[in-house]
Amino acid sequence: MKEQEIGYVSNFMGNISVAIIEMTKGTLKTGDALHIKGNTTDITETVSSMQIDHETVDKVKKKDSLGLKVKKKVRKRDKVYKVVD
Repeated sequence: MKEQEIGYVSNFMGNISVAIIEMTKGTLKTGDALHIKGNTTDITETVSSMQIDHETVDKVKKKDSLGLKVKKKVRKRDKVYKVVD
């Protein structure tokens, strides 16, 4: 399983289980597999939906800030990796 670092978690809203991700490189689209890793975090997610400023988007790129629904708690400064084939 090869991974490419694409960003980091800048915030987590636990009440709605949404991670705010800052994209630092690359692109991300609906259906992509993500690996979020930190000191105590290690989860894999499939992107089902993303939002930028409360608008649903299918694709994001470098310098975008997006909201992503996650199944488990993530933490600020966790690194976000895109799983590539």
